[in-house]
This record gives sequence, structure tokens and C-alpha cells, in this order.
Amino acid sequence: MTRPPFASYRSMLLVACSLLLANCAHDTYQERANLIKSHAEAFYGNLKTNRVESAIRDNEQIEAMASEMGNTVRKRAGQQGTTTVEREFALMKTANEAAATNWLALGQYFTIKRQYPQARTTYRRVIDTYTNPTDRSHREQALRALRDLDMLNPPTTTTNP
Repeated sequence: MTRPPFASYRSMLLVACSLLLANCAHDTYQERANLIKSHAEAFYGNLKTNRVESAIRDNEQIEAMASEMGNTVRKRAGQQGTTTVEREFALMKTANEAAATNWLALGQYFTIKRQYPQARTTYRRVIDTYTNPTDRSHREQALRALRDLDMLNPPTTTTNP
């Protein structure tokens, strides 16, 4: 049996179209991972150029992404296959860790700049915000940094005579 003359071209065209469509499909997981990386790089770039407010905004964006992913994980946990939820959870954990690490770096930045009240507030933010058991190392690091900060600049106590 012979094939019609355009049948092989049609199947090649179908394969080519499939590849193009697959290429056009977005991997939202990878896009969000790249966005976290972009915000983290911008955070450190802003600190290097003393643009603290911009650095804080970048880190808040990472935190917002982590929060959004956490909501998605909670909603989808029973609905979809575990692979999707596992990827979302891994990305959420990455964003959360990046944000906590960035806050610690900001505290160090303030300490180096001798802006001790801002450093204390930043470390306190880590302690108060990152309360999950998986965040324990970040909290402990912030507590150690506060103790070290107290050596450099003891907190003032006000007493009324």
C-alpha cells in the first residue's frame, strides 16, 4: 500500500507544530523560580548601592510569593496529583528561606552601618515572622545576632527617678 504524497509532510508538520506549541507553553514553576532569583539578586544589588527601601520592597515581593504559594499548596493538597503540590511546596520553601536569609543580611547591613535600632528591628522581624519549625535556624541566627548587637551597642534602659 502506498502513502498519499503529502502524508509524510503532514506528519512532519504535525510533529513540528507539537514542538512549537510545547515550546510556547510556559513552565510557571520555572518562571516563578526565576522571579525569586531576580528579586534576590535585586535585593543584594540594592544593598550594595545603599538603596535600602528598594531592597526591602524586593524582599517583601519574595515573601508575598511565598505566602501566595503557601495558599496554593493548602488549596490544592487534596485536589491534584502530588507532583504539582510538591513542586509548589518546594518553591514556597525556597522563597521563604530566601526572604528570611535576606532579612538577616539586612540586619547585618544595618549593623555594619552602625544603624543599631534598624538592625534590632530587622532581627526582631525574623524572630516574629518566621515561626514555623522549619524556620528555627533563621530564628536562632537572629537571636545570636541580637546578642552580638547588644555587645556592640547595649540597649538603653530608661528609669524614672
